[in-house]
Amino acid sequence: VSEGREWRPVLYRKCTDTLWLLLFFLFWAALMFITGYAVMAGAAERLVLGYDSFGNICGRKNTPVKGAPLSGQDMTNKKYVFFLNSCSLEMQSLKISSVSLCVSSCPQEQLNSLEDLQSFARNNGSCLCVYNLNISSYTLNPKAAELCPALPVPPSKSFPLFNRCIPQNPECYSKYASILISTVNEMDVFHRILSGILAGRDTVIGLSFLALAFSFMLVLAFRFIRTLLVHTLIALVVFGLLFVSGVLWWLYYDYRNDPSTELETEKENVKFLLGYAVFSTIVTVVLLSLLFVLRKRLQFTVQLFRIVGKIIGRIPFLLFQPLWTFLILVVFWLFWVAVLLSLGTAGTAQTTSGGRVEYRALSGISYMAWYHFIGLIWTSEFILACQQMTIAGAVVTCYFNRNKNNLPPHPVLSSIAVLFCYHLGTAVKGSFLITILRIPRIVLLYLYNILKKKESACPKCLFKCCFCWFWCQESCLRYFNQHAYTTTAINGTNFCTSAKDAAFILAKNSAKFASIICFGDFILFLGKVFVVCFTVFGGLMAFNYHRELQAWVVPLLLVAFFAYVMSHSFLSVFEVTADAMFLCFAIDMETNDGSEEKPYFVDQDLLTFMNQSNKLTEGQKHRSSRPFQEYEDGTELQLM
Repeated sequence: VSEGREWRPVLYRKCTDTLWLLLFFLFWAALMFITGYAVMAGAAERLVLGYDSFGNICGRKNTPVKGAPLSGQDMTNKKYVFFLNSCSLEMQSLKISSVSLCVSSCPQEQLNSLEDLQSFARNNGSCLCVYNLNISSYTLNPKAAELCPALPVPPSKSFPLFNRCIPQNPECYSKYASILISTVNEMDVFHRILSGILAGRDTVIGLSFLALAFSFMLVLAFRFIRTLLVHTLIALVVFGLLFVSGVLWWLYYDYRNDPSTELETEKENVKFLLGYAVFSTIVTVVLLSLLFVLRKRLQFTVQLFRIVGKIIGRIPFLLFQPLWTFLILVVFWLFWVAVLLSLGTAGTAQTTSGGRVEYRALSGISYMAWYHFIGLIWTSEFILACQQMTIAGAVVTCYFNRNKNNLPPHPVLSSIAVLFCYHLGTAVKGSFLITILRIPRIVLLYLYNILKKKESACPKCLFKCCFCWFWCQESCLRYFNQHAYTTTAINGTNFCTSAKDAAFILAKNSAKFASIICFGDFILFLGKVFVVCFTVFGGLMAFNYHRELQAWVVPLLLVAFFAYVMSHSFLSVFEVTADAMFLCFAIDMETNDGSEEKPYFVDQDLLTFMNQSNKLTEGQKHRSSRPFQEYEDGTELQLM
């Protein structure tokens, strides 16, 4: 089939992989049902703002709960959660037994008597006793000792961890922190992720924008790349790897020898700091070794990026394509996090003795959370696949055009129109295959975390081997998916046919382009490492200032993940352009011979580059040795 195919961009296309597009619509219909259910049954504000023992969410107006007379109050000016017995908290069925209130400010000084509580309430407008007790009755009501906090009230400080008043007394602080940490430790992975997101949400958002700035700077740098710039990038990557590794080891040594490291979250930070430091050191050694081995091919890579930059110069809007993709991804991620928070707080309010309110989790939430997580992977991969197909379509239009200086109008918009009209199903199928390979990796990682406490080395080694095998399979599938998208952009065929045709061409030309593509991808990978290193370094410096109660392992992983996704989204312009260009070149050499009947479409600079690289076979060198003629006339887009 592949040998007899006429490789030409077609004008009249048909929809491809329609059933897969229908399946994706059905999947999103179920996802929207989960979203509606989460919005109706959940209350993300309870997790973000905190709530008292009577069903009131701090910092907003509330609606009454049946059977709770102290519910439904206006807490707009009362933004902090205060526990009456902050020095003697107890846990009962994963619930803190102490009564909690919404207060406008936390006591900055120790309060030793009911008169001090009364004076604090009058001066600061913050009542530390139960709502139905008037300020004037603090010293007169015989039940004031039960309705007010236990004396003495330690000085406390508002902390941005669920808006709690944290006691500053060392003994009270230790007990308070232990209870909160034990609450988090008893939660499942789903709620731990929520806690990590909320604990460092502001820092994560700021570092994500820092990664965006680094990525955009690298895109502009690669567009106008020169030899000095490549040397500068390599020097910065080497410096960044060494510096980040050194900072990680220094922080690990500092945390380990800190005598105040007694809380479980701080010990967990020390353990993960050691893991980060070891991983960063291994990556540094491997990348420095590769740089030393491949140093002689540096000038060759500069020529490659100049040719890719020339193509992007003819289609300048390709540089803005990652920005659109990034904005779409950000909107989707914000939507996903909002739904996740709503799912985490989905529960029904039930009144207990004393007019208190408890929220009972609804059944089936964990299954919805896993389905929601699969939606995150599949939809993110689908968005990235649409970007790859858009770039590939624009590059195909540029390549299969005789007059390189007179391209069809708006090639990027035309490629987007073709994608949305005909080939969305192909992008859905390719992204689904990536998702299928990624889910077993996540399941293996989850099982590994459950079984890691066991000392048996054989199961651990088996898990790691399976994890690496799935990662290699995913990487290979990504490579073939990218070429399948380019083939679909040329021939308008479905995913399976395009993958088979692309595999046929790549199998015949793999030896010619392997070293070129690999080293070019390696330089782009160094760019991604640069973005991740300096973003993670910023995260280390930011999270290091909040050691107390700050389990910043999950936020730091989120920062590294977002930084890599952003850098990959931006730098993939050059990766997809180079891969599409080489596939078009292989097709050109396979179907044409340079004669008047079958002239080449290749640009003179690319042909010279390929001849100088000594990667063509003897037969292709014989064909390319003929005088190159640039044909200005004729129809570029021929019907199949």
